[in-house]
Amino acid sequence: MVSCPICAKSVSSLKINDHIDSNCQDFIDEPTSSAGDSSASQKAPVASFFQPTSARKAAAQPLSQNDSNVDSSPSQNTHRKRTTPPETDPSHEVQNTSRKDEPKSKKPRLNALQKAAPLPERMRPRTLDEVCGQDLVGPHGILRGLIEEDRVPSMILWGGPGTGKTTIARVVASMVGSRFVEINSTSSGVAECKKIFSEARSELSLTGRKTIIFCDEIHRFSKTQQDVFLGPVESGQVTLIGATTENPSFKVQSALLSRCRTFTLSKLTDKDVKSILYRALEVEGPNYSPSELVDDELVSYLAKFSDGDARTSLNLLELAMDLSKRPGISKEELKQSLTKTLVYDRAGDQHYDTISAFHKSLRGSDPDAALYYLARMIQSGEDPLYIARRLIVVASEDIGLADNTMLSLAISTHSAVEKIGLPEARINLAHATVAMALAKKSTRSYRGFNNAVAALQEPGVAGLPIPIHLRNAPTRLMKELGYGKEYKYNPHYVDGEVAQDYLPEPLHGRKFLEDLDLGTQVDPDLSFPY
Repeated sequence: MVSCPICAKSVSSLKINDHIDSNCQDFIDEPTSSAGDSSASQKAPVASFFQPTSARKAAAQPLSQNDSNVDSSPSQNTHRKRTTPPETDPSHEVQNTSRKDEPKSKKPRLNALQKAAPLPERMRPRTLDEVCGQDLVGPHGILRGLIEEDRVPSMILWGGPGTGKTTIARVVASMVGSRFVEINSTSSGVAECKKIFSEARSELSLTGRKTIIFCDEIHRFSKTQQDVFLGPVESGQVTLIGATTENPSFKVQSALLSRCRTFTLSKLTDKDVKSILYRALEVEGPNYSPSELVDDELVSYLAKFSDGDARTSLNLLELAMDLSKRPGISKEELKQSLTKTLVYDRAGDQHYDTISAFHKSLRGSDPDAALYYLARMIQSGEDPLYIARRLIVVASEDIGLADNTMLSLAISTHSAVEKIGLPEARINLAHATVAMALAKKSTRSYRGFNNAVAALQEPGVAGLPIPIHLRNAPTRLMKELGYGKEYKYNPHYVDGEVAQDYLPEPLHGRKFLEDLDLGTQVDPDLSFPY
């Protein structure tokens, strides 16, 4: 015999599950001893936290009149002030946070947690209508249509920091009523993911409810770790929403990318960020009571400074509201007190986009733009040797034969940066940058090499035999075969000029090096004709 964890009545151990499934009405073993002995032999009900799933389901139904007089366990009595028997399962009373007899210590704890959350978290949108600056979830957005029709596909949300990737994922989960699990690739591993997949499969088979897994920073998972998502996503066991600030084409495995739809989130405009800041001032401003320094001008300044990052702008606003209450502080001092960080990721698209703009500015002979991107990279912590290596490439690729000294300057610059280091090395980099931007440009050698590479793609060209007079003859056999026999040694002749072919016979007369330093096209946007 065992004691039922719900009603505490004696039930056969073989019938305990059937007894619980019958709402504690059937399969009860009537006591043979006196009432006093029977009551003494019964055990107190087990707290709902330790009850099996079937027991909690049965506890969700009201108990019968006969069972309503069963006393609660001492641990349950700590959750109520009165001593009268409850009418329902005690676990309901623990979960109901709106009861008057709830311990007073819980509310301060919840308020403390809410106050500890930063302003961006407290201002996070709860509905799609509150999401700002993203047409994907706007009134006519394609993603909004899929959400409202409850046909949410597995997707990759690609956008910059603070554009609303996490917010959209959470709103999606709340709208479709799915089970929502949030993981982060920096703290979750393959084992945890497999456990979540198993729970999702059980949830789907038992309740029919789908599971949405939101994986933040999915690009930080290695390609091997991303393999764990392939099976569950393809079979529909889970719906994956991955968020990344990196280009998914490079950072997300192609097999996983083909199973997901990629949605690109737009960078927030200054107008979007300003509307977010004004909403924060309206909702949270009274809690901070900022001074008159937090005005429209400061809001516009923060919107521009955040560079489309709503999270950064809200963090700066929170800091500004606190600092504005300091006595004697001016608006300029307030602005200078804010953290000044440039939006630049040394391992992401900003890294490649900025160095590309730097290189193209040098190629276009624009020293002002080249210096701007140079300063932007150095100020953001870019490796100065990386910039110096790119200058060496520019010296041969874009300047080339027009000024051969630029290659020596670039190599000297790399050596100077390596020996001196920042901050002084920024002067060497600026010197080389301006010199290369102002230098004449020639791509003859670079284009000639590309032409030769292109010729190798033609059928039969890559395997043409080397002319016999150009071959090396280190052995007697090779000399007897005529290797190098008819070769004319140029230094023996006046000005080194000889009548001699150097290309294989099928390529005689073929030219790869062009005569012009640059191309022949004319830009129609130029205001002056050639």
